[in-house]
Amino acid sequence: MNTTLLIIDDDEKLNRLLVKYLEGFGFRLLAAAHPGKGMELLKQKAPDLVILDVMLPDTNGFEVCKQIRASSSVPIIMLTARGDLMDRVVGLELGADDYLPKPFEPRELVARIQSVLRRTRQAPDNRLLERGRLTIDLGRRQAMIDGAQIALTTNEFNALSLLASHPGRVLDRDDILQELRGMDSEAFNRTVDITISRLRQKLGDDPRAPRFIKTVWGAGYVFVGGDAQDA
Repeated sequence: MNTTLLIIDDDEKLNRLLVKYLEGFGFRLLAAAHPGKGMELLKQKAPDLVILDVMLPDTNGFEVCKQIRASSSVPIIMLTARGDLMDRVVGLELGADDYLPKPFEPRELVARIQSVLRRTRQAPDNRLLERGRLTIDLGRRQAMIDGAQIALTTNEFNALSLLASHPGRVLDRDDILQELRGMDSEAFNRTVDITISRLRQKLGDDPRAPRFIKTVWGAGYVFVGGDAQDA
């Protein structure tokens, strides 16, 4: 079955070029020049990945990213017109999986797509990690607290499963970044910290009295267990 990509970008000429180019790599393409249409296609067609421009009519890509993340963990690659570092950081904070500044070489976009898809389609690991109140189903790529599922992005799930697979072991940013590969080194420190910050919010974890993820200053992060109150 072909991988389906959804492009949400108001530049219709670019959309046509990307559709033609990406189809040459075996992808099935959907394209929308308006965010409203893009959201309709997302719900109706359930694409495997979304390519989302920051500059959109009536709204912006950040708001659309936020709307998508409210109901879906589909991988998102954001396109930033200025290539501004802050745009990329904001996109990551909202749950984007990768970003690419315009103008870009189409072949680089293909490489980013393939990298993100590899991260979301890793070889099945059917282990069930039980960490106190937290359960991580690696096969289904789901995390639950007291049986209630937590909506995590690809990066958040990968970072959580890595930390929970090595409880008590301090992992530095480079270790965690390997699970978030695809991000360039320019903002990697922020990428890891943003991902951990978002994880803590979703886990209801207070960094001052962590039950799950503890910061080891100057070293990295450590999973302390689902019940611990270690500070």
